[in-house]
Amino acid sequence: MAERRYPIGIQTFSEVIREGYLYIDKTDLVWQLAKYAKFIFMSRPRRFGKSLLTSTLESYFQGERELFEGLKIMQYEQKWEQYPVLHLDLSGAKHMPPAQVRQELENILAPYEKIYGGNPQETTPGMCLGGLIDRAYEQTGRQVVVLIDEYDAPLLDVLHEDIRLKEVREVMQEFYQRLKKQEAKIKFCFITGITKFSQLSIFSTTNNLKNVTLLPRFSAICGITEQEVRDDLAEDIQMMADYLGYTFDEMFQRIKLRYDGYHFSEVSDDIYNPYSILNALGDQKLDNYWFASGTPTFLIRQLQHFKTDIMSLDRLDVPSSAFDQPTENMNNALPLLYQSGYLTIKDYDREGEIYTLSIPNQEVRIGYVRGLLPTYIGLDDADVQVGFAAKFWRALKKGDVDLAMREMQAYLAGVPYVEGFKQKLADAATAEGFYEYTMYLIFSMLNVYVRTQVKCAGGRVDMVVWMPDTTYVFEMKTSESARKALDQINHRDYAIPYQTDGRTVVKVGVKFNVDTRIPEEWVSDIA
Repeated sequence: MAERRYPIGIQTFSEVIREGYLYIDKTDLVWQLAKYAKFIFMSRPRRFGKSLLTSTLESYFQGERELFEGLKIMQYEQKWEQYPVLHLDLSGAKHMPPAQVRQELENILAPYEKIYGGNPQETTPGMCLGGLIDRAYEQTGRQVVVLIDEYDAPLLDVLHEDIRLKEVREVMQEFYQRLKKQEAKIKFCFITGITKFSQLSIFSTTNNLKNVTLLPRFSAICGITEQEVRDDLAEDIQMMADYLGYTFDEMFQRIKLRYDGYHFSEVSDDIYNPYSILNALGDQKLDNYWFASGTPTFLIRQLQHFKTDIMSLDRLDVPSSAFDQPTENMNNALPLLYQSGYLTIKDYDREGEIYTLSIPNQEVRIGYVRGLLPTYIGLDDADVQVGFAAKFWRALKKGDVDLAMREMQAYLAGVPYVEGFKQKLADAATAEGFYEYTMYLIFSMLNVYVRTQVKCAGGRVDMVVWMPDTTYVFEMKTSESARKALDQINHRDYAIPYQTDGRTVVKVGVKFNVDTRIPEEWVSDIA
């Protein structure tokens, strides 16, 4: 296999095709999107291919047929008509006061004014946009295509700054309202970003905007489906497996656990984070690329503002109205967490019209703790990693529960809990919840996949921890013995669901001392 070129950071469709970068063919869906409605809105998480999708639409509407030779769209498109396209990328309008946002919008439009001319009487960004649509239509005799990428960039950092949000929103309203006024001269309009703002607050009179964010037919238009991974990336995975010393199946499962798990509708293929999996294949290394590329400050602010409990995000059963709602109407962080990709759809109950949301995969779960929790709780990743991490990890990996718990005991005895963290734990519903939260943080920071309050036929397991070769089932007590905790695991068959995947299953009962806040006794057994 020739050396593969991965389009990391390449967001221009023409460059991807002409320079021979890997391209996962989505052009059949692009064609369907272009025919679906005149005004379309779609949100997707950052680094999921929204900009590449927008660029693909640009090349399609510019009639650049040669770029699409051999791709799926050739089965559908016959005419290949050319339209004037205004491709507006608002990513540069972040962290700006209203006056600078206005100036940035004018700067974005300036290159098109060189093509179609300007008018000094057009004194606002909206007037400039409307004038450009008029002149492009008149000069070409064709309707105009308007593509707006990262439409919400100017708004995200001012969500809870009421005065500034109002001012920036007014600038954006004036800009977007021209789309409705120029409807007759527009062939197609596509608006995309991370979050969903209401039509009333942002798009004003643009009340004909079709939101396709949750439509099953477009759920796979961004990201890489599991079938596409198997069809297009199998050789790459084999090369990575050979380099790291795994079989193909072992490598595939590790990649799946780390980067898969997204679903963008009630009926959706398994979707992998494209940025992460392509980086991993290129580097031949499993790492947390999505989080390393930057945790959005606006998300941290939302988590702080709403005092979000990360452990509660393992499983949420909610109606669509709880997460598919305008960002500015939020009364908790759930809509933003979903729209930003930190939660995803895991199941759907058609009868009750209830969605199950959860953290998508291991990369996001680890990133929550390493990137977000230290910011607003105060327990630093470094507090866990220095000294304690390697010893604890090795003990667990070789199945030495006694050594692992003694290492945890010594570590917890010296942890300088900050007041905010103590209060967070004190808010736990039960005394056991206090220690469950502590252990959740520790396991997550150690790059170990962990879930709490896991449902099973016998009730709820306090904690399940997945190591490469071993699954640990924990039950924690404060007023009863470790033996009682282990007996509960046995009597309620907590370990049975985990005995079928080839890993050794170890049951662990732990008793914590309420006064010292450290594990006092523990007992374990192999299932």
